[in-house]
Amino acid sequence: MELVNRELSWLSFNERVLQEAMDENVPLVERMRFLGIYSNNMDEFFRVRVANVKRIISIKKNTVQGYNGTASELLEDIRSVVLKQQEMFEATYKEILQELETINIYQLTEKNLSHSQRVEVANFFHADLKHEIVPIILDAKNPFPKLRDKNIYLAVRLEKENSKKVIFALIQIPTTFPRFYQMQEGKSSYFMLIDDIIRLHLDSIFTIFDVKDMEAYTFKFTRDAELNLDDDLSVSFIEKMEQSLQNRKKGEPVRFVYDHKMPNDLKNYLLKSLNLKSGINAIPGGRYHNFKDFADFPDFGKKELVYAKLKPLDHPDLLNTKSYLDIFSNKDVLLHFPYQKFDYVVDTIREAAIDPTVKSIKINVYRVAHNSQIMNALLNAVSNGKEVVVIFELQARFDEENNLYWAERMKEQGAKVIYGIQGLKVHSKLLKIARVVKGKEQIIAFIGTGNFHEKTAKIYSDVGYFTANPAITQEVRKVFRLMENNIERGVYRNLLVSPFNNRRKLTGLIQQEINNAKKGLPSGICIKINNLVDVKMIDKLYQASQAGVNIKLNVRGVCCLVPGIKNQSERIEVIGIVDRFLEHARFFIFENNGDPLYFISSADWMERNLDKRIEVGAPILDKVLQNELQTIFGLQWSDNQKSREVDKKLKNKYHKNKLDVPVRSQMALYEYYRNQLDIANQILPDA
Repeated sequence: MELVNRELSWLSFNERVLQEAMDENVPLVERMRFLGIYSNNMDEFFRVRVANVKRIISIKKNTVQGYNGTASELLEDIRSVVLKQQEMFEATYKEILQELETINIYQLTEKNLSHSQRVEVANFFHADLKHEIVPIILDAKNPFPKLRDKNIYLAVRLEKENSKKVIFALIQIPTTFPRFYQMQEGKSSYFMLIDDIIRLHLDSIFTIFDVKDMEAYTFKFTRDAELNLDDDLSVSFIEKMEQSLQNRKKGEPVRFVYDHKMPNDLKNYLLKSLNLKSGINAIPGGRYHNFKDFADFPDFGKKELVYAKLKPLDHPDLLNTKSYLDIFSNKDVLLHFPYQKFDYVVDTIREAAIDPTVKSIKINVYRVAHNSQIMNALLNAVSNGKEVVVIFELQARFDEENNLYWAERMKEQGAKVIYGIQGLKVHSKLLKIARVVKGKEQIIAFIGTGNFHEKTAKIYSDVGYFTANPAITQEVRKVFRLMENNIERGVYRNLLVSPFNNRRKLTGLIQQEINNAKKGLPSGICIKINNLVDVKMIDKLYQASQAGVNIKLNVRGVCCLVPGIKNQSERIEVIGIVDRFLEHARFFIFENNGDPLYFISSADWMERNLDKRIEVGAPILDKVLQNELQTIFGLQWSDNQKSREVDKKLKNKYHKNKLDVPVRSQMALYEYYRNQLDIANQILPDA
């Protein structure tokens, strides 16, 4: 069975992000911001995936899924791809700077300042920036300082006057200021990185040294981000988590990125001090690092340099209503973020917090915003005497500390707080509101593909489903019982619940399409997903293709399946879309002999999601909502502007189709929802 290696597929996905920065049709500042997204993605890749490959090497395991070679050889291939992309990255950055200069926006360095600019920058440095700088002299007699992998550093090389002695020093770039210092002169705008302002004033920082030459070179390094939770039963889970978060900051370095102009003596000193080897761990780069900061690159007040804002739209079914709960009790509603307002989710909880018929609110949380409106609405519910139960997943990577913070706040206010399930991550996105209406209990449930996070809901494309259908809500109740009691598994006839029936039901649905194809009945599978890695599910899709089932896969990230292979996957096509919104929704359509079945889900098709996490998917039974999912998939499949072909060669060619008109699916979807709203407003002119 032919597969693509997971790590190499991920690098191909991140190249699609880099393509957005390279695309001349993307506004200039947005291109710069895509460089920031690419850089941030690469940091996490090294912290998690490359660190995992290094662990495989350390335990002398030779085989790697989807790779014809050893783990050490895979690491070499990863480095080769990263170096190639690094060259593309640097060339793109220079190109964007040149384009900015054509509209009078210029980057300043310590070498091209005018006199007046030098004076302004000097005033800023001495009045503000200097006080945040703490240089560290590197001396063999003293231990090497502990460095943070989210920061960038200037490695300074000082040559003493009348001496061959060289002094090395470190300066951490302060994070208390924006990375970009802006200036305006007439119609021209200028920006200067904090790094270069520090370079400009090295003589003011090292005044006590009599030197003939001083140079500073940027570098950063990345640590293994794995959390190791031991099995000491005498220590609480919270204590283990807090200790593990502290240990993450001391994790093994896995990457050293440095200015390629850094002198060898300085580079080798740093590598040795960080216990890294030249070559496999060291990535030569440009003058600047931590391009993740470029995700916040300024727009200089020029609207044409950024995407036009798309205001989240109202949902036609939720216009002019006094009670969302009343609407959901009578009608299923599908929300599609960020095209439609995430406020509906927040406001539904706010309504439940004060509704006298509501008795309890239960939610499971994977990621929430730092200043979470969702959490504040739940705190209000506690204050109003509602039973509030919050299941926090404390192992949501890189959000552990924020979840710990909110868990403690909720507990202090009187909510019942549960810290996940032993041995299983809780990755589902569930909300359950129980109320008593006319003496009868009624449950309203929300099942989503994305997190209860107002900030990411503005840039992540997700769907969320409100329903009071007892066939669904009673099973949502069972999932919460499982999470609260950790023992009640339950039987699920409608929901797809990992690790209990999700894999079995999905496998059965694919098998049904195989059976139909063999009988000559209508068959077909459409899947929109973030990652497709699980070998068993890939093999089942290969079987379906061989049986005559046509399969369309829209995979945003990693795809280990190889389409278009003779006698294996001839009937499988795969595309991936990268645009201004992050494609995050997961849903599936099975042709089912002309009576299609529709499901949304929180789970990607990966072993961890199907077998090692609590994940929840739900059937969409309402015909109108089914048509909406069909429309979403159809528009995205017709995309010939931002869609790439995903194949064995990982070339990321733009997907072309037979359509004569350009289709950019995200913009087409926004227009689709706006037209729906316009129709509703014509029917309800007072809306």
